[in-house]
Amino acid sequence: MDTLLELIAQSGFHNLGWRNLVMFFVAGLLVYLAVKKNYEPLLLIPIGFGAMLANLPAAMLDASSGYHAEPGQTVPLLQLIYNMGIKTQLLPPVIFLGVGALTDFRPLLSRPVTLMLGAAAQLGIFVAALGAFYLFGFTAEEAASIGIIGGADGPTSIYLTAILAPHLLGAVAVAAYSYMALVPVIQPPIMRLLTTDAERAINMPQARPVSQTAVIIFPIFITVLTALAIPSSAPLIGMLMFGNLLRESGVTDRLSKTAGGALINIVTIFLGLVVGSTMQGDTFLSPQTLFILILGAVAFAFSTAGGVLFAKLLNLFLPEGKRINPCIGAAGVSAVPMSARVVQKFVSDHTEGRVNPLMAAMGPNVAGVIGSAVAAGMFLALLR
Repeated sequence: MDTLLELIAQSGFHNLGWRNLVMFFVAGLLVYLAVKKNYEPLLLIPIGFGAMLANLPAAMLDASSGYHAEPGQTVPLLQLIYNMGIKTQLLPPVIFLGVGALTDFRPLLSRPVTLMLGAAAQLGIFVAALGAFYLFGFTAEEAASIGIIGGADGPTSIYLTAILAPHLLGAVAVAAYSYMALVPVIQPPIMRLLTTDAERAINMPQARPVSQTAVIIFPIFITVLTALAIPSSAPLIGMLMFGNLLRESGVTDRLSKTAGGALINIVTIFLGLVVGSTMQGDTFLSPQTLFILILGAVAFAFSTAGGVLFAKLLNLFLPEGKRINPCIGAAGVSAVPMSARVVQKFVSDHTEGRVNPLMAAMGPNVAGVIGSAVAAGMFLALLR
């Protein structure tokens, strides 16, 4: 009987608390949204399952930035991956390597002006960061980590938060990927509010062709330029552009396919599980998490508005035949290619199929990836 009582006392059922049960619901919700709604399933399923593992009492499947192993103690599995992949800032740049191998920068190169739209669409990052610092009392490091949600770039959010505010990693990652998944819900009302029927009907001319030389020089040039200007952004930008060079060189198909296929898939599994494993109920269920979710929505909305409004501003100085459809500015957030597809559907629906700006929207969309990484580098330069 004593043995039985001892087993019961050490079981997870005996140590199960209400926070664990709430987190099981949160984990189930993430998986449900991924499976039933197809919201970022590649990340939300690993994150949701990792959150469930983290809240199994005594299972030792959680991870945190404050973990310290005693001499001779075995490091738990997910904590080991956290230490090796998140603390060392390894996994997010490897994700960027795969993203680069999957990204075509020709839409950006064919319309260089759209680079400015990608920059303008980072407005929400700084609005949310300032709001978090001055209105909600977060530290500067925490505010920067929250603000980066506005870039709609999950790996960048994880990278920056793991360095500046690792205790917020779970909440920031969930907010970032949730709002990326909600692009089709969040962006159309903002575009509808900020544009007129005439602006939505602007049909942009065919983009000029881009030479093979240009697409090879571009990743090299951008890497050198950004690394010299903001060295802190070099790990993300460098890996992004290296992946793109593998894609565009034409002689490294095996490497390009590996980076954009097996490698990014493996890293995505580890990254999602480990981020989920940081979502212990004791730390995740707090007013801070609610504030992060609110500020993340504000950041995303302002980023969308920033891109649209800057496109409208540019149109004041462009001749009639060269004007930009302002809606493509909304694609300046770096949710590639979802945001560009949302812009395409919105404009096409409002013009009964006469205007289809998908390729034009891809320009600011891929520019947004660069913009969010540069913004993260600026925060690191100022705060680390």
